[in-house]
Amino acid sequence: MISLSSYLILSAILFTVGVLGFMLRRNIIVIFMSIELMLNAANLAFVAFSRYLNSMDGQIFVFFVMSVAAAEAAVGLAIIMAVYRTKATVNADELNIMKW
Repeated sequence: MISLSSYLILSAILFTVGVLGFMLRRNIIVIFMSIELMLNAANLAFVAFSRYLNSMDGQIFVFFVMSVAAAEAAVGLAIIMAVYRTKATVNADELNIMKW
């Protein structure tokens, strides 16, 4: 049987990879995937604690996080496609849409 600490270490590693991807990469799609990776790392921690405590609360939180992530994915990809059509780039350094 795998211990709780193993799941939490894996969750921390996934979250760290997501943060590094968000901070170091300039491609909007990679940044977007890094955010999704961080959400999945949090979901893994919720499920691990839920199983450890024999409670369904963590799994209910995961359901809501996944619902929000699905909506975020749809809206986020639509915005990325609209920005790409306007600017013809997905590099975050070259985008200045919100500047005056």
